[in-house]
Amino acid sequence: MNKDDPNAERYITIARACLKAINDTAEHSGSREEKIQAVYQAIDSAFQAEFSEYRQSVAIMATVLERIASGQLNADSAADLARKTLDQQPETTRNALMH
Repeated sequence: MNKDDPNAERYITIARACLKAINDTAEHSGSREEKIQAVYQAIDSAFQAEFSEYRQSVAIMATVLERIASGQLNADSAADLARKTLDQQPETTRNALMH
């Protein structure tokens, strides 16, 4: 993976969580199915943690878009609200591709 990839840190975090879950399940007794489920759960938890910031940003932007779409703001107020919303977005959600 290219270190310039904006998602490199996310991939690394998720990969580490997966490897930890695999190592943890290898050391414990339990059925094969339980071990597989533990790894799946670790993957899901890592994805949820990594993308929670995106979901929060999308929810905020959706609220702002709904307010703008309501037609209750004039063009200048709508543009100002949009700019302020974009400025408040976390750095990790700006310009970072999500795939």
